[in-house]
Amino acid sequence: MRRRTLLAAAAALPALPRPTLAQDANRILRFVPEGNLNNPDPVWTTTTVARNHGLMIWDMLFALDDSYAPKPQMVESWETSDDRLTWRFRLREGLKFHDGAPVRGVDCIASLRRWGRRRPLGQTLLDRTEEMTSPEDRVFVIRLKRPYGLMLETLGDYCFIMPERVAANTDAFTQISEYIGSGPFRFPREEWVSGSQAIYLRNPDYVPRSEAPSFVSGGKRVHFDRVEWRVMPDSATAVSALGNGEVDWVQQPQVDLLPLMRRNRSIRVAVNDRVGVTGMVALNHLHPPFNNQKLRQAIMPALNQQDFVTAVLGDETELYKVPVGTFTPGMPMANDEALEVLTSPRDLDRARRLVTESGYRNERLVLMAPSDYAHIMAIAQVANDLFKKIGLNVDFQVMDWGTLVQRRNSKEPVERGGWSAFCTTYEGLTVADPATHVPLRGNGPAAWFGWPTSPRLEALREQWLDAPDLESRKAIARQMQRIALTEEVPYLPTGQQFNPTAYRTNIQDIVPASFPIFWNVRKV
Repeated sequence: MRRRTLLAAAAALPALPRPTLAQDANRILRFVPEGNLNNPDPVWTTTTVARNHGLMIWDMLFALDDSYAPKPQMVESWETSDDRLTWRFRLREGLKFHDGAPVRGVDCIASLRRWGRRRPLGQTLLDRTEEMTSPEDRVFVIRLKRPYGLMLETLGDYCFIMPERVAANTDAFTQISEYIGSGPFRFPREEWVSGSQAIYLRNPDYVPRSEAPSFVSGGKRVHFDRVEWRVMPDSATAVSALGNGEVDWVQQPQVDLLPLMRRNRSIRVAVNDRVGVTGMVALNHLHPPFNNQKLRQAIMPALNQQDFVTAVLGDETELYKVPVGTFTPGMPMANDEALEVLTSPRDLDRARRLVTESGYRNERLVLMAPSDYAHIMAIAQVANDLFKKIGLNVDFQVMDWGTLVQRRNSKEPVERGGWSAFCTTYEGLTVADPATHVPLRGNGPAAWFGWPTSPRLEALREQWLDAPDLESRKAIARQMQRIALTEEVPYLPTGQQFNPTAYRTNIQDIVPASFPIFWNVRKV
C-alpha cells in the first residue's frame, strides 16, 4: 500500500471553521465521513453515506437493536388479525416533522410505497400487500394477500418516514428536492456543499423514546447542537486534523495510518463493527462481456480473496476474514457450500483457458474505480490486475465516488457511456440472508446495479421467506450459495473486512455499530 506522510498532509490541511467565543465547543461535533455526501436521498441511492445521513434527519417505524431484532421506534403499538393478513399500527403521540406538521399514517404509507420500490424487503412487502389505508391520523393499516412473517423486520429496514407530499410526489427513481425530516437532527440544505460539508442541527422538537439506545433503536438523545461533516478524501489529511484537534472523529481512517494513531494518546482507535462489510465486484449482466455466464464462471478459478483483503488491510490480519461465500460469516445463513471454488489452489492457466472457451471476443471492459474511497480503490486495483492476467481487455476508469454512483445507473453499453464492473462493499447485516441481500437478487430490471436475471435465485428467495423454521432456511441458503458461486455468478465476493474508526479521547458513549451513530455520543 502507498504510504503517506503526515507532514505533507498537515501542510495541505484546509482551514476549518472554529466555534465563536459565544459557542460551547462541547456542543459541536466535527466529523469526517467515509466519503462525500453526493446525494442526500437515501431511497434514490444505496450508498452507506446517504443511509448514515438518513438516520440523522428521518426516523423509522421500527429499528434494529444490538441483537438485530426489530423494535418499535415511531410506532407505539400494533396488532394483527387472527389470519395474520391485517396489521394495524398506531404511531407515538407527538411525532412531528421539522416543519412542525404532525406525522400521520398517510405519511407512513407514502414513504413505504416509495422506499419499497428500491429495497428487497420493501419489494417483497409491496408484492404481498393488498392495500394500505389510514383510518385515523395516527393509524395505518396494511392488508396482505398472504401472510408475511418478516413484517417487523421489513419496516425496520431503513424505511425513513418523509412527509406525504415528498414521498408520494417523487418517484423512487427520482431524487427528492425537499429534506424535511422526522428525526433528531435538522438538515439545513443551504449549508450543504457537496464535496465539502454537510451540517446538521439538533431538532429541539424531537421526542426520543424512553429506552436506552441500542444500535439504531431506542432513545435517540442528542448532546450536540451542531454536527459538522467535513469531507476530506485524503485520509492522511483527516488523521492529521484529528491529531491536531481540528476534528473530533474520523469515520474510516486509512489502515496504514493506524500504528501512528495508536501512538497518539489523544486518539482512540476502535473497531465497533461486529459483522463487517463484504467486498465485491459488481458485474453488468446486460452487455458484453459479463452478459456471458461462462465468462463470469471463468474468473472464479483465478479469484484470490486474500489478495483483495491484503490490498485493503495489509498486515492488520484481525481486520479481515477469508474465505467468504454469499452470506456474512458469523451470521446464521453463512455456510461452506461450494466454498472449494474459492479455497482450492488458484489456477490462472485454467482461468485463461476458460476465458477462451467462453467465446470472449476481446470486448472492452470498463472497470470504474473511486478516487476518494481508498479501500474500494484498493479492491478495484486488484480486480483490474486479475482481469488483465486472465486476458480481459480492461479500460480502468478512475472517478470520484459521486460520479461513479451516478454512472452506475446507466444501462447503456460502454460505447454510450455505460460500464462493465465496479467495486464496492456491503455491510454485513445487509448481506446476511436472502431477504435483504441486494446483490443476490435476480429480478432483472428491478435488481441491483448490474441487473442480473435469475429465476432460480428468485424462486429460492421466495421459498426462504416462507420457510417454516431455521433449518429449512439454512438448507435453502446453501442451495443459493452453490448457484451463486458455481453457476450464475451475479457478482464476485472479495472477502470480509472490519472497518476501524478513530476519535479524540474526549469523545465518549459512542453507540457501537459498523457505521457512525450521532445520538448518545457526547464530548467531555
